Amino acid sequence: MTDLPWGPALLFCPADRPDRYAKALERADAVIIDLEDAVDPGARPAAREALLASGLDPARVIVRVNPAGTLDHVADVQAVRASPYRTVMLAKAERVSDFAALDGLRVIALCETAAGVLAAGDLASTGGVIALMWGAEDLVASLGGTASRHADGSYRSVAVHARSAVLIAAGAWGKAAIDTVHVDIGDLGGLAAEAEDASAVGFAATACIHPGQVDVIRAAYRPSDEEVAFARDLLAAAGEQSGVFRFRGHMVDGPVLRHAETVLRRAGS
Repeated sequence: MTDLPWGPALLFCPADRPDRYAKALERADAVIIDLEDAVDPGARPAAREALLASGLDPARVIVRVNPAGTLDHVADVQAVRASPYRTVMLAKAERVSDFAALDGLRVIALCETAAGVLAAGDLASTGGVIALMWGAEDLVASLGGTASRHADGSYRSVAVHARSAVLIAAGAWGKAAIDTVHVDIGDLGGLAAEAEDASAVGFAATACIHPGQVDVIRAAYRPSDEEVAFARDLLAAAGEQSGVFRFRGHMVDGPVLRHAETVLRRAGS
């Protein structure tokens, strides 16, 4: 996993609600100001003006821009370049040529269509791309489906496949991966389980849509005191060993040591 310059909780905020910008950034590790799905097309010009008038910390702001090939994309990128913000999330990224207008910006490629998931490796290999994120709802819509989850809240198999494919593509190219939003705002237990799984398999962050989800995500990515103590003891013991060895009933080799190093890195952040 490659780290991001922020903590693990990334909060979406509609770009046409500038009254929420600062509050969202205060609550989360970074804010994603959304010029795409969260904003009615007719309200996007005013939303861009609001973006330009904002005075947020540029280091903790991501701007989601509309898909390449649309007039809104052109206007969005112009607004970003006129602002102090230099990290964008490209909605519905599907091909390397979609990044043509984003030269010099840090890009999070949002793989949320069938074409985007299939192209995840190509997107991750592109210079300027710092991370991949996947999206379940647009993906299923692109397939002609109606629901990404079963009635019990668990993902259907196609969503699980897409999530894994994007994570692996990001990892193969040394880029960070961001897990998608949990749209059931009241289901904090389900969010916690998904964020814990995301942390365990190598996602660097989880996006969210409500401030009440932030602390749940942070807790899921934060190693427990027991995990930190075990990792420290394990790495200390490794300094006195060579090759594979046994530690507290566990076989330890190179990958296990890297797991321990990741635990300590996350604890430190």
